Amino acid sequence: MARRNAAEVLTGLVVLVVAGGFLTYAVAHSGQSAIGAGYPLLARFDNIAGLNIGAPVRLAGVQVGRVDSETVDPKTYLAVVGMTLRQGIEIPKDSSVEVASESLLGGEYLSIQPGADDKMLAPGQRITITQGAVSIEQLLGKFIFSATNIVGAMGSAAKPAPPAGSPSPPGSAPPGGAPRGAPGGAPAGSGLK
Repeated sequence: MARRNAAEVLTGLVVLVVAGGFLTYAVAHSGQSAIGAGYPLLARFDNIAGLNIGAPVRLAGVQVGRVDSETVDPKTYLAVVGMTLRQGIEIPKDSSVEVASESLLGGEYLSIQPGADDKMLAPGQRITITQGAVSIEQLLGKFIFSATNIVGAMGSAAKPAPPAGSPSPPGSAPPGGAPRGAPGGAPAGSGLK
């Protein structure tokens, strides 16, 4: 019995060591340590939905930094995002940053579009040109609303109005009256309208 317990304990220890190895590998290769030392920048957005702390900051599709903090400015109600960029990557003052999505399923990151200014942003300065996250739900809602308006407009344009003075179809009401042959209307064939 003691021999069986020792084997179970040894197997459990091996499983824990292997799990610890996987955890160490995952943390080491998660991209968090790829930035190393860097310098901070700030940006303000109207919407950062889906952007998480630790999300990548990319320039031309290459990760050059990460998101470090997210707060709300109590005066402007804008989201203030702090990011760290890798040393050696200088960003012109007129650059812009947007919350972009890797796919329809999410995975937001910050994408920097460099400007053409000769002066560069200093550590701690703010990127002033920003675009917040775009909501897929809002885009779909606007598309559906626009599509129904277009279909409705096409439907009413496809039915031309009858020319003035043309006889009304049977059972339809003449302008300002009851249908012909209906109670209160002119008798059918009387020629009275």
